[in-house]
Amino acid sequence: MKILDEKRAPNPRRVRVFLAEKAIAVPFENVEIMTGAHKTEAFAGLNPVQRVPVLVLDDGTAISESLAICRYFEALQPEPPLFGRTPLEVATVEMWNRIAELSFFLPVTHCFRHSHPAMSSLEVPQVAAWAEANKPRVSDIIRTLDRRLSEAPYLAGERFSVADITAMIATDFMKPTRLAVPEGVPHFARWYAEVTARPSSKA
Repeated sequence: MKILDEKRAPNPRRVRVFLAEKAIAVPFENVEIMTGAHKTEAFAGLNPVQRVPVLVLDDGTAISESLAICRYFEALQPEPPLFGRTPLEVATVEMWNRIAELSFFLPVTHCFRHSHPAMSSLEVPQVAAWAEANKPRVSDIIRTLDRRLSEAPYLAGERFSVADITAMIATDFMKPTRLAVPEGVPHFARWYAEVTARPSSKA
């Protein structure tokens, strides 16, 4: 078993943080995406959309998409539960993870991919206007998350979950994207300080 990974990319980091929370050790193999190592025919045989991360099992089965990989390990090792325990917890984690992914992580990614010079060869065409259009969306969702975090310590409630991992990765990815957290979000700031203090955040 191994995970095809890229140390600088945010999606593989979601898996690394998740595994660190579970105390699961899996070997990682770096795929240098900036040189196009993920665009080979061999890599496409593992993941037809040619993205990292990819979990390759001992029998050669390949599982791509970071959340699918996390769900695989959650099923293997349910404790600590990062996708919830009860039906209500599972649904609440899913809801907040989707909000964090679609309304926060994705706009940050659009800003990076469509504005950073290093991405010009991978994001063709780069559309600068699309990057600009997503900037206010990032600030808006952070304010929404701040209101949620005024009600609970973590996005899905009382326990740290995969939703917090997604939102933390999105927040960290704002730095290379040159986006700033808006002012006046004390609950978001408290939450961010707490989640980044967890040992898993260094994974």
